[in-house]
Amino acid sequence: MIGIMDSVNELTEVVGQNRMELLLFKLSGLRQRYGINVFKVREVLPCPHLTVMPKLQKFVIGVAHIRGQTISVIDLAYAIGGRPSRDIEKCFIIIAEYNRSTHAFLVSSVERILNMNWDKIMPPPKGAGDSNYMTAVTEIDGELVEILDVEKILEEISPSKLETQDLNEIYDEQFSKLVEEHKPKVLVADDSKVALRQVCSSLEKLNLEVVTANDGKEALNILKEASANGPINQQFACVISDVEMPEMDGYTLCATVRQDPVLKPVYIILHTSLSGVFNLGMVSKAGANDFIPKFNPLELAKAVKKGIILTNAGSSGADLIMNKNDASSALEKS
Repeated sequence: MIGIMDSVNELTEVVGQNRMELLLFKLSGLRQRYGINVFKVREVLPCPHLTVMPKLQKFVIGVAHIRGQTISVIDLAYAIGGRPSRDIEKCFIIIAEYNRSTHAFLVSSVERILNMNWDKIMPPPKGAGDSNYMTAVTEIDGELVEILDVEKILEEISPSKLETQDLNEIYDEQFSKLVEEHKPKVLVADDSKVALRQVCSSLEKLNLEVVTANDGKEALNILKEASANGPINQQFACVISDVEMPEMDGYTLCATVRQDPVLKPVYIILHTSLSGVFNLGMVSKAGANDFIPKFNPLELAKAVKKGIILTNAGSSGADLIMNKNDASSALEKS
């Protein structure tokens, strides 16, 4: 129906330009428009025949068999606090990839795709509280558009048990001694409160000091302020950054850091729910040291441990930039 995915080469052109493509849609019974990053969208289809199965979560209205895969269909309007959708046969589904799995979201209509700059995407208004389902907002045609926190929605529908994963195999005697002596600090940038909580929980199990930022711009300012106190890789042993963030995305944060002689040495891990081959060129071009698809605490802990060891061994993050082969190996894990 909609030509969502561009070629790898075309997609890599957005790296360092702080641009994104936003798919606009509406939900049943709700007036405003909502958005989702096109990079997460596999396809958009008229709602197919749904099979209702017993004991489904209340927001999951059925399952669909699409291209050889059985996918649960989530009523997005109902999941964010609206009423259950009506006239489902007239609705559409957005099939998207989040956190290594495929999901289908029921929407009442799909409008268009906009190519826009991340600096036009703003954090949620202060005072919006933690109960909302938006990671960001933007103004289009004089109307406020919400970019949904899909990770939060999915976590509420199917709570993750990954935070209880045992990380003892990472925290060995050698690493314990390194942490005790150097007290490494990690900067984590993510606009999703759920993702930020998950990452911080894992890092705290490694006895690491964690500093958080809600977007790339805030993370960049933190790095700049920290650099006034000495070499940046002595202030932060590692930076973990989401890709999708308002004001400044993770790719642009990474590329900007690599262009700054003072910040360039810091070790950077991109940590994102985006997955697929289109990330290969982006990771390499942006200058990341590692790429970890969300969310597996053990994989993330291993990547952080590697970064901390290399940093404390005197290696510069800029000298260890991931190449495409490394990125390919990381993506195969997803």
